[in-house]
Amino acid sequence: MSEGPDFKKLESRMDGALEALKSEYAGLRSGRASVNLLEPVMVNAYGSDMPINQVGTVSVSDPRTLTVSVWDKGLVGAVEKGIRESGLGLNPVTDGQTVRVPLPAMTEERRKELAKMCGKYAEAAKVAIRNVRRDGMEEIKADDSIPEDDKKRLQDRVQKLTDEKVKKAEEMQAAKEKEIMQV
Repeated sequence: MSEGPDFKKLESRMDGALEALKSEYAGLRSGRASVNLLEPVMVNAYGSDMPINQVGTVSVSDPRTLTVSVWDKGLVGAVEKGIRESGLGLNPVTDGQTVRVPLPAMTEERRKELAKMCGKYAEAAKVAIRNVRRDGMEEIKADDSIPEDDKKRLQDRVQKLTDEKVKKAEEMQAAKEKEIMQV
């Protein structure tokens, strides 16, 4: 008799969707400085585009300022240009081999826009979780060696796992929206 789907594998795939959501949220600005904010920034260094963390150390100097200590003095201009052109709406200031990135105060309109983005990211994660559920359910239905009662029990277990993970995604969304809307 078959055991049905591998629940550890299903849970790991669902957790992968939650991790992706977590990393998306890390890049969203919430009014406070975070080193994750500059993660998507690419710098043209040595003839190729490199992530900013490979050309300098990103740190938080105060709640509204990030600093990038550039390792190679010749790349300071490239780092500044990369931040300016990243689409994050930041205006870096060069101070020797350090690039300071002051974060402007967010407007109410921008906060609402970011809260909407939170919702979109959360919905994408929930869709990914539901797709894993569908795969698990199809695996159960396709296995003829499982008696009907056991199929129902396994399907309930997959649904329970799905509900748990969707709830977690909704909690993450609520927490991030609260953080963004906080003035």
